[in-house]
Amino acid sequence: MTEQKNTQAAGMAFMGMIFFLFGFVTTFNITLADKFKAVFDLSNFQAQLVNGAFFFTYFLLSFACGSIIKKIGYKTGVIFGLILVAIGSFLFYPAAKVLSFPFFLFAIFVMASGVVFLQVAANPYVTALGPSETASGRLNLTQALNSIATYLAPLVASVFVFKAASNALTPAEAAKSVPTPFLIIGIIVLIIAVVIYFLKLPVISTQGEEKKSVWKYPHVILGAIGIFCYVGAEVGTAAMLQRYFQEVLHMIRSDAAKMIALYWGGAMVGRFYGSFMLSNVEKSKKYLYAVLVVALALFVGWFVNHNITDGLIFAGIAVVNYLAIQLGKGKAARSLAVFAMVAALLLVVVMALNGSWLLWAGLSIGFFNSIMFPNIFALGVDGLDKGELSMASGLINTLIVGGAVIPVLMGLIADHSPHIQLAFILPILCYLYIVFFALVGSKHK
Repeated sequence: MTEQKNTQAAGMAFMGMIFFLFGFVTTFNITLADKFKAVFDLSNFQAQLVNGAFFFTYFLLSFACGSIIKKIGYKTGVIFGLILVAIGSFLFYPAAKVLSFPFFLFAIFVMASGVVFLQVAANPYVTALGPSETASGRLNLTQALNSIATYLAPLVASVFVFKAASNALTPAEAAKSVPTPFLIIGIIVLIIAVVIYFLKLPVISTQGEEKKSVWKYPHVILGAIGIFCYVGAEVGTAAMLQRYFQEVLHMIRSDAAKMIALYWGGAMVGRFYGSFMLSNVEKSKKYLYAVLVVALALFVGWFVNHNITDGLIFAGIAVVNYLAIQLGKGKAARSLAVFAMVAALLLVVVMALNGSWLLWAGLSIGFFNSIMFPNIFALGVDGLDKGELSMASGLINTLIVGGAVIPVLMGLIADHSPHIQLAFILPILCYLYIVFFALVGSKHK
């Protein structure tokens, strides 16, 4: 029993590292949309093609990745994904040299191909590392580690990309600030791939009795649509908030990028809540962990601008987030419905208000995005055997293409509407679908 626990702990540590990595890469790319808009003088629609190139890769490759991983195994799939991420990272250097937006999009596509392999392999691996009833808690923990990376990525971009670009005299000089962090990412990723190759990790079987096609499970299909809506809403809201802060609150580009870090930081805080609130941790320990998470929120809010008022406001939102998760009563579906409804209402508030209220209402949406991906995924694959997990994961991850479709459509709305905030109607509709999935669609038929 002790050996089995140690093996599972090793597997979770390995997964935590992978989730951190693809979280950083994904959010760093999302943040760059506004940078490319300035460098290449793009419209909102064209700028969102950065997200389109990244997330459309999920649509093209996820299901195929599920089939490939079923044959080669999770570990080999992860190593292959890391190599692709490194190649994509290195392609940013020649793209900046020739100053070509299509070349940048190609580099993003290659990098995203590696992230797809990592994502398709990682989620079912975590699900299979323990009892199904605590799968949501494990996924929330790994997603919390993912969110540490998504919190740090905009801060890194604001320093190494946006501030450097603001001092540049020409687009060519501004573009030179982009490749440096990606070259560092590529080197680190290759080192991790080599280390993982030599590590002895727990083996999760990809074989199993195929009782029926995953297409015959309604909750899998509806869960995939839920992932489409969630990723589209999360990415589109983050990208449009960054533009909104600049146009309505008159923030400079680097400051807006820094504040978006708190949007992703809220997701990190909420996922730490989910990691123990949706697991079998003792009740007395849950209270202790909750206090520690609020302290973390205080630090995260303070760290961005070194402003204690920001830290106190952020910690206050974290307390509200904790009270909201209590309404879920430890159940994944109920917690998901509560959070999706609150996220939709917050977007309505963002559309109606101005000033600092707009800022904090928008940033707090990150808190309520927090448990959505792990809970939708866990509910979507609930009841499947291990042989069906990789194919179901491929299908669900295919619909991460929502991160390409929804932001691009939001960019179109923003370009052709008198008020940029009208674009937030799309994510509101997405969150309402997630409420439906949580309450109705996730039930087994």
